[in-house]
Amino acid sequence: MKWKKKYRLRREYDESLLLLMTRLREDWEHARKIEETSIETDDYLFAQTKLAEAKFFYLFKEARYRKIKGDLSAYSSKK
Repeated sequence: MKWKKKYRLRREYDESLLLLMTRLREDWEHARKIEETSIETDDYLFAQTKLAEAKFFYLFKEARYRKIKGDLSAYSSKK
């Protein structure tokens, strides 16, 4: 009984991590597109893009550490 709860919680947190990774990847791609289409160079916009990229790759490293395998595109429609 105790082990079932442990695996259920782990699966639940792994799924929430994948959902968060999907959201952050979309935010990063959106910031990158805005930066590419902007006419003037803006340091704040550049910093926001780098911050979004760093957040995504931090969670990516966490997912690799936890050995989570999944398709992020499957979670993008669950918004």
